[in-house]
Amino acid sequence: MDAAEFRRRGREMVDYIADYLENIEQRPVYPDVEPGYLRTLIPTEAPTEPESYEDIIKDVERVIMPGVTHWHSPYFFAYYAAASSYPAMLADMLCTAIGCIGFSWAHSSVERAALIGGVVMRKVPTDNNYTVVGDALKKMVEEDKAAGLIPFYFCATLGTTPSCAFDRITELGPLCNKENMWMHIDAAYAGSAFICPEFRPLLNGVEFADSFNFNPHKWLLVNFDCSALWVKKRADIIGAFKMEPLYLKHENQESGRIITDLNQKTLIRLRFRSLKMWFVFRMYGLSGIQAHIRKQVALAKEFESLVRADQRFEICAEVIMGLVCFRLKGSNERNQNLLKRINTNREIHLVPCQLSGSFVLRFAICSRATESRHIQQAWRHITQMTFELLQEPSH
Repeated sequence: MDAAEFRRRGREMVDYIADYLENIEQRPVYPDVEPGYLRTLIPTEAPTEPESYEDIIKDVERVIMPGVTHWHSPYFFAYYAAASSYPAMLADMLCTAIGCIGFSWAHSSVERAALIGGVVMRKVPTDNNYTVVGDALKKMVEEDKAAGLIPFYFCATLGTTPSCAFDRITELGPLCNKENMWMHIDAAYAGSAFICPEFRPLLNGVEFADSFNFNPHKWLLVNFDCSALWVKKRADIIGAFKMEPLYLKHENQESGRIITDLNQKTLIRLRFRSLKMWFVFRMYGLSGIQAHIRKQVALAKEFESLVRADQRFEICAEVIMGLVCFRLKGSNERNQNLLKRINTNREIHLVPCQLSGSFVLRFAICSRATESRHIQQAWRHITQMTFELLQEPSH
């Protein structure tokens, strides 16, 4: 879908929404379907090739609407109000388009979970590739047990935030299973890439995991927010978080129970995130999404080649997906000054990380609109900022 089609379909969607809300009282306020009714109405797999927008909209009425509880109906008197207005809907469209993730502190989730749970958290050391391997975890588990502690949870990462490294879950998984430790796999960024067969070997060992999470809003063409969680034994989670106030009880309450229990600790209402994924899968098709992933990996490789061709710079971690970690040879202070100069100029924006004690610049391929010309221009900008920095007497 290009900008011209988006303009056209956007007008059509506004008309559809306006018609829906104007006539909502004519729809049954509560659905007459059983959990699982969708299984006979939709395919078990996403289409390989893109499908038409017209077919998707037809399926909204055929497939989606029969299962919807219409919270904005004038005949809906349950719970409390679910506010809505036309100005808010327009603003929501703009929020989505801007896509600004306003955070500077809402991260380090594992560390924060340990603080909330009141448990000791230990970071497992990595090898030279910034990967956690089986021997390192085994040694730490043995030390903790000898100290009277009970190791019960391990978070492995496929595609770490600093360097997009991949923990060796083929070694870590069997150890966790043997020690009765819950192994969660955080694949927030890289998980989307497993839609491409060439990246699936990095997923080997996933069968040992107790839970697996990735964020389609990072790399799967779905706008923020959308996070997918798989749990091997849903009863483990349900049992831990189960609360049943009378006003939430109904005959189908076990359907989708894990989602409710994980997200509604303060009874926060859930968004219909799966609808976004359904539209994207059908309009891009498997082939279109794979092409998007492969294009961005190729752009990262292009930038890597530019860095390697300049003897002033060095690559600091293996480039596997859409992230290049690099630095100007020399001190951390020199690289800090280079990053400050780059970001102050405001033509491109980078953030740093620390690898093996070194201050490193991260170049991540982020935007759907990024092309080779943007990579080339970004590199010209970086080299210009480098030239200016090195002309200063102190450098």
